[in-house]
Formats: sequence, C-alpha cells, structure tokens
Amino acid sequence: MRITFLIYFMSFSLINSKAQSIYDPAIAPDPCSSFSKFHTAQKRPIAYTYVRESDVAWEKRIWRDIDLTEKQNLKYYYPIEVNQCVHSLFQTLSTGILRGEIVAFKDEEFMVPMERSEVRKMLVIGDSITRIEITEEGEEVPIKVWVVDSTSIYKSIQRFRLKEDWFFNKQTSTVEVRIIGIAAYQYVEDKEAYKELFWVYFPSCRNTFASNVVFNTRNDNEYRSFDELFWKRDFSSVIVKESNAYDRYIIQYEKGIDALLEADNIKTDLFNWEHDLWNY
Repeated sequence: MRITFLIYFMSFSLINSKAQSIYDPAIAPDPCSSFSKFHTAQKRPIAYTYVRESDVAWEKRIWRDIDLTEKQNLKYYYPIEVNQCVHSLFQTLSTGILRGEIVAFKDEEFMVPMERSEVRKMLVIGDSITRIEITEEGEEVPIKVWVVDSTSIYKSIQRFRLKEDWFFNKQTSTVEVRIIGIAAYQYVEDKEAYKELFWVYFPSCRNTFASNVVFNTRNDNEYRSFDELFWKRDFSSVIVKESNAYDRYIIQYEKGIDALLEADNIKTDLFNWEHDLWNY
C-alpha cells in the first residue's frame, strides 16, 4: 500500500512540475509563435558559386524597377506598421543600416557613404501646425509646432531599383545573374514623382536578408527569407535601363508604350541569348 501511494505521489509531483514549467508566468511570452523558433534567426545566405574572370564569355548590366503596389510584390511592401514578427523590405534595410550592419550610399557606384544620422532623418516625416500663444503683454504670437509621424514613410516606399549583372559562364554553360545593388524610392504625393533615398551594396545585405522572414499567405510556419526570394527571382519587375554607350535610361529615348515595348525587347534578348546556345 505504501509503495502504491509513493508511486502515485511521485507521478503527481512530476506532472505538476511539468505543468508549472509550461505555464510558468515568469516565462516571457513569445508574440510570434507558440513554440521557440531558431532556424530562421540562424539562417545564412546561400553561397555564390565561384566564377573565374576567364570563364565569363558574355556580360550585360541591367537596371530594373520593382513596383511594390503590384500583387506579386506585396510581400515586400507589408507590413506598413512596425511588427515584431514580420518586417517589410524597407524596414529590414533601414533597421540594418541603423544597427551598422549595412552601409547606405548616396550613389549607385557605392562611392559616397551616408551617415546613419542622415538615414535616421529620412525615417521621420515631420508635419507642422501653428499654435497661438499669448505673451505676458497680451500679444498673440504664432508658434510652429512639429508633429512627427515615424511610420508614414513606410507607406510611401513603393518602389525599389535593382542593379544586376547577367553573364554567361562557359564553365557551367549557363547564364547567371548577380544582384549588385538595390535602391529605395519614396513616392512624393505633392510632386507625383519618386525620390531616391539611398543605395546599398546587395552582397553586404545578404546576411541581414537571410535572417529576416517574409510573410507567407499559405503557411504561417513556412517562412522564407528576403535572400531566398531574391535568389529565386520571386518578384515582378520592369527593365528601365541596360548598359549602353550613352548611359541613358529607356525613358530618355522612348516614351509611353514604346518604353514598355523597349523594356520587353531587352528582356526577350536576355532569354534568347541563352536559348540560342542550344539545339533542340
């Protein structure tokens, strides 16, 4: 009888201790998941294959724009508000810059770096209102007061520009692509135009991109990183420039529908270059 009682007592104590460890209010809650996730935070970017200069038989530099308002690109745009679990592409970039993980540049040649304080000022959009104060003499004095909205800039970042190199690797007999840089563009409603904010060197961003997840509409537990999305070319874009002797963008020599047709011709040429290498 005593042995049976002892067994019941020990079993109850073990169950009670497990219950306390699971429901211990002292444990900080995780707002992102009901269990701990370490895989995403420890992800590393997929390594590029080594390419020798002598193996590159052909190369073409391309600039393309990613419109975040398109349905396929919404995963780069949202969330607009600050979210602890998931971040937009611009939030990931700006956070990496402010932490010192990524360096922002003023030009696409990556020659003029920006101070972190300059980027911090871009993240704060200020609006002013006039407040009337009465002095001791009874005079009304208008005073300008700044009202700061730190999240409104995330909504206005609606375009990114990629600078990339396409080349034929004769060692593997394939056409490969490497993204060189990425630029953020802010839509200015008053001017109905886009304003370039900064450029970043893409290879230096890959560690940050690999450890930041993108929302998956089909499975909350299957998160992909920004690095994986760029690696798989999971975005919709329009070519705006190819390397040329005049260093011109398409809109500088073609307008309207002709500019879109020219961009499509460049895209077709890239496809045909690899396709024509083989006989079917």
